[in-house]
Amino acid sequence: MRAPASLATLLVVAMALTLAACGPKVVDDKPPETGDVAVARVDGQTVWASDVKREAIAQGMISEGEPLDIQSEQFRQVLDEVVDRELLAAEAIRRGLDKDPVVQRRLAAARKRVLGDVLVGGVVEKAVTEDNIQTLYKEQQKLSAQSDEFKARQIVVATQPAAEDVRKLLATGASFDSLAMERSTDSATRFNGGDLGYFTLDVMSPSYQTALKDAAPGQLIGPFPVEGGWAVVRVDEKRAEEPISIEAARPQIVRFLTYGQVRDLLEKLRGAAKIETLLKKGQAVPGAPSEPANAPPAGAEPSAGAPSPPTPAKPQKTPAPEKK
Repeated sequence: MRAPASLATLLVVAMALTLAACGPKVVDDKPPETGDVAVARVDGQTVWASDVKREAIAQGMISEGEPLDIQSEQFRQVLDEVVDRELLAAEAIRRGLDKDPVVQRRLAAARKRVLGDVLVGGVVEKAVTEDNIQTLYKEQQKLSAQSDEFKARQIVVATQPAAEDVRKLLATGASFDSLAMERSTDSATRFNGGDLGYFTLDVMSPSYQTALKDAAPGQLIGPFPVEGGWAVVRVDEKRAEEPISIEAARPQIVRFLTYGQVRDLLEKLRGAAKIETLLKKGQAVPGAPSEPANAPPAGAEPSAGAPSPPTPAKPQKTPAPEKK
């Protein structure tokens, strides 16, 4: 036994009504897309694999362009929902709901939304091509300033004299790893020999940027003040930052191209259209919340006997920990 119609099914009935309202009921045995497969028939109406896939995309189950195996359980689940949608839409028409003026307006709005989506999809498809992605990627690489990437280790101690002692020990050949373990107060790095990994200066605090901007591999830097004390840093490696790969940059490039095409299209259409905004400032909008009829005027004193609003409790201060 199949599960009853889901909430998602009921929410998409309007879309089926949109299609049904566009003309008389016909048997549509011609595949809407090349290579499409008929997967069900409801009272003579064919349900195609593309219908099921489109519904799965609308519900966020798969993304645009992602395949959906017609033998999978997920496909059969969505197919059941599409069949339910067809049945509900047909019953709504039988009851004459499609003749209701409010319903007709909603159908018209749904139709416009679909047409707009198809128009935007076509425009974006022409713009978001592999050639355009490659071209924009290369342009961005030319404009991007390549930063230096550092690999370094640090020891952080509480005072400048303590940091000077650390530097002297390192200069005489002491093990950086051992000193980091013994003396560093930086819990994030002390247990791995003070290793900061690879980083660019733009992600570091100003004190690190100033101290390391001209540093060379093998150089011992510091001490210099940092948050939590004083740091001594050894630069292990310095190299040119690797540029972002095209695959990593692709999603951002696609979004940029998509936004640009949609923006240009809307600017062109708005420029050619006559648009009048009829809503006036302060005009009441149907469905907007309103104050209760017995609400007191703003700034009025509460009437005698009316309960006073509760006084917010003062926040409790957390006692500061004792200094050891």
